[in-house]
Amino acid sequence: MLNSLQELINEPEIAQIDDPEEIFTTSEVSWNQYEALLAKLENNPHYHITYSDGVLEIVSPSFKHEKLKKRLATLIEFYLIKKRIKHTPRGSPRVKKQLKKVGAEPDECYCIGEEKDIPDLAVEVIITSGSIDKLDIYRRLGVTEVWLGKKNRLKLYHLREATLSIFEDNYGYEQIVTSELLPELDIALLEQCVFISDQIEAIDAFEQGLKV
Repeated sequence: MLNSLQELINEPEIAQIDDPEEIFTTSEVSWNQYEALLAKLENNPHYHITYSDGVLEIVSPSFKHEKLKKRLATLIEFYLIKKRIKHTPRGSPRVKKQLKKVGAEPDECYCIGEEKDIPDLAVEVIITSGSIDKLDIYRRLGVTEVWLGKKNRLKLYHLREATLSIFEDNYGYEQIVTSELLPELDIALLEQCVFISDQIEAIDAFEQGLKV
């Protein structure tokens, strides 16, 4: 299996993917094979890799995806700084737990308050849906809150560790309207400003909305 994965990465049509996004999924991948692939792609941030119970998914993000996730991160970080909220931006790290047999690379993630090994907030922009449910992975990793950006909307989910069975349809996450990590953040304003094409105008509109 590992040889076929290495051959896949070396294929010209994979190495030179253009917009739009493309997804490759394969199964029966061992943890050691997953780790070996991560090592091979350590200096290639173009690919986002997700692993769950032997299923491996490789995504080559589109320009649209990267633009939206960067804009979202810019506005979130502007808010955190403006409101003087202690935080650590973690970017898009590889977060994994061998015992849980899962690993992911969120588009952006943050520790709110003190820095931790596992981020409190993971943010994903979904342009093309894969076969692995990210909420299942983030629940097993222990991420408190997940924001999924899809079809011009942000869907927020908060982990309910004490009542996992009640929210089993979302793997123990409850869909919420207001972030419990950042309760004063106007999510509708954030959604609106993410899609303003000019970066400066987006930040100006977001800042003005925060003052209203």
